[in-house]
Amino acid sequence: MAIRRLEVAAAALLVASVSSAWADGRYGLGRPASEAEIAAWDIDVDRDGRKLPAGSGSVAHGREVFAAQCASCHGQAGEGGVGDKLVGGNDTLTSAKPVKTIGSYWPYAPTVFDYVRRAMPMNAPQSLGNDDIYAVVGYLLNLNGLVADDAVLDARSLSTVRMPNRDGFVADPRPDVP
Repeated sequence: MAIRRLEVAAAALLVASVSSAWADGRYGLGRPASEAEIAAWDIDVDRDGRKLPAGSGSVAHGREVFAAQCASCHGQAGEGGVGDKLVGGNDTLTSAKPVKTIGSYWPYAPTVFDYVRRAMPMNAPQSLGNDDIYAVVGYLLNLNGLVADDAVLDARSLSTVRMPNRDGFVADPRPDVP
């Protein structure tokens, strides 16, 4: 057991020394990221919708984008397939087999936009424009009964959508988490 601890300590020391040498440029690899490169990755949207981008999209257009970009994984109406089920699951979270979907589990609508923008479609993440993302999110919210068939979503309107499970999470009690 003492030998294992020694191996772990040696590995940690090696990683720390290599990281330090890399960071101060001794190996001549890498470079600091430019402001433009940082800005391209700084696309987070918080739960209140701050930093949602300009744009808008209708449920009708979202239906078209979903059919072309999402249905092959998530099913024609979000019922699931290769990808997760996105619709339904109401009143199942306290059951033995909870169905976690956008409508049953997700607590904040702006974070649905954030996730879709960053990660979808799986074969080409970050390939959809903001208007298409607003439209797809609108369509998904519509399938879950949260916005009307004729809804058009933008930063302001998306931030007002109240998700059914918004109050279903407990606060983080750790003192270092605001």
